[in-house]
Amino acid sequence: MARGSGEMAKHSVFTMKIESDLRDEFMYEAEVSHRPASQVVRELMRDYVQRQKEAREYEALLQGKVDASRRSKKAGEGLSNAAVEAQFKTRRVRAEGQP
Repeated sequence: MARGSGEMAKHSVFTMKIESDLRDEFMYEAEVSHRPASQVVRELMRDYVQRQKEAREYEALLQGKVDASRRSKKAGEGLSNAAVEAQFKTRRVRAEGQP
């Protein structure tokens, strides 16, 4: 919290070690794009955080589908491979316009 204000500090300092060549190239690219390096780093960090959240959400969605499928199979509600193949063969024939 900021001293005496009762509010959390808006900014923090983030220190990291990187190769000198990478730093120099990054600073150059930020400069030629007329953007402060700190702004570019914040955008990269936000993008990374968003991608990580989306990846976790997607993984949870897939895990939910797998779990539901396993419960369905265990309850005997699933179809055999032969039944699924027969259903899709009928769909393919209809889609191709054959009688």
